Order: sequence, then C-alpha cells, then structure tokens
Amino acid sequence: MKFTFAFAAAFATFVALVAPASAQQTIIDEWTTIKTPPAPELKQVTVDPKTTALLLLDFVKQSCNAQRRPRCVASLPATKKFVAEARAHHMLVVYSYVDHGTIADVLPDVAPKGGEPAVQSGPDKFFNTDLEKILKDHGIKTVIVTGTAAHGAVLHTGDDAAIHGFNVIVPVDGMSAEDPFIELYVAYNFAHAPQVSTKSTLTRYGLIKFP
Repeated sequence: MKFTFAFAAAFATFVALVAPASAQQTIIDEWTTIKTPPAPELKQVTVDPKTTALLLLDFVKQSCNAQRRPRCVASLPATKKFVAEARAHHMLVVYSYVDHGTIADVLPDVAPKGGEPAVQSGPDKFFNTDLEKILKDHGIKTVIVTGTAAHGAVLHTGDDAAIHGFNVIVPVDGMSAEDPFIELYVAYNFAHAPQVSTKSTLTRYGLIKFP
C-alpha cells in the first residue's frame, strides 16, 4: 500500500511538471491572433558620396523577372533613376550576382558601367568575397542596400554590413520579394533587430539627399 501511494504521488508530481511545458503556446499557435505592429518610419537621410557605396544586389535575370519576382521588375525604374544620380555624384556602385551566374546576367536597366566592382555569392555578399575589402579600400562607411530578394541578399548583406560596423541605408522601394509580407518582415528587422537597428535607416529613394 505504501509503495502504491508513493508511486501515485510521484506520478502526480511528474504530470504536474510536464503538463505546463506540453501546453505552452508557441508562435505557431498564436499566429492568427498577432496584430501587425505599426510601420517603421521612413527617414530622410543625407549621404556623403565619398564615403557611401550603393550596393545593387542580384538584379539579375534569374531573380528579377515577371514570372518569379514581378515586384523586382516594378522596382527597376526607380532604381535606374537612383543609380544615375549616384553616379552623377561619383558614388561607388558595387554589384552582386548569384552563384552559377555571371555579371552579364545583370539586367540592362541597372547594368554596371566602367568596371564597377562586383562580387558573386549566396545571400550574404560578404561571405567568401572581397566585398568588405572593396568597401574599406574606398573609404566607405555607409552602404545603401538595394536588390532582391529582400529576405535573401538585402537582409543578410545588410545585417552583416551593420555587424561589420557600416552604416546601412535601406530604401524600401529598392528591395523586393515574391510577397509583400516578406518585405514587411525585412523592414521590421532593420528597424528592430539588436545591433542591426542601431546602424540602419529605412528610407525611400526620394528621401536620400546629397550635400
């Protein structure tokens, strides 16, 4: 009898300890109840073209086309206009292209000119490339990060740039993904992520000013 009582008591204690853990709500359980937070503020920013680089990430035919990512195609006119403005102010322009591709894959609207540097990598364009060296050799302190995919090259390269100590400017009309929600969470990341948010500014092309 004493053994049975002791076993029952031990089992009850075990159930009491385990039950709360198994009943814990996760983000998946709460998914449909979560309210979208307010949109981050887009800020006007003045850049020094001597210490700022424009990164054009993966504006290539494999990633930026009407079938796979029409939102990227829609971003091209504004991006083309800003690239011309950056060049007119003698800003360093740096390109990236995807693994198994070539620099010739960059779309004509925003294609490189005059030997502008380029790197080839996966989502993080600092990984196994000379990107950091290119930027530091030119005295760059700030990068303007544009491209596709927002949750690929823009997110990971922008995050890594901030962690490497660069100031990061993200024009939201210059990043694109397959779905607007993806762009939303990338923008939220730059506005709120630890360490990254303190080095990042969300803006749009028209709010980027030159001295």
